[in-house]
Amino acid sequence: MSTAPAPEPRDPIEPKPALVFDDPLSRPSSDDTDRGWGERAEGDSAADLKRFLDEKPPHHI
Repeated sequence: MSTAPAPEPRDPIEPKPALVFDDPLSRPSSDDTDRGWGERAEGDSAADLKRFLDEKPPHHI
């Protein structure tokens, strides 16, 4: 009769992060900032015009 191979050691189980039940509206989300909407914080009016013209839909030409 053969012996069963020894089980391989398992990685320690990582504890799950605790649930947070605080008010979700008490802190700003990424959508509350210009960066959350893809806005660029720096730039000049010429760069803004170029971006506007580059991103204009074809039916607005």
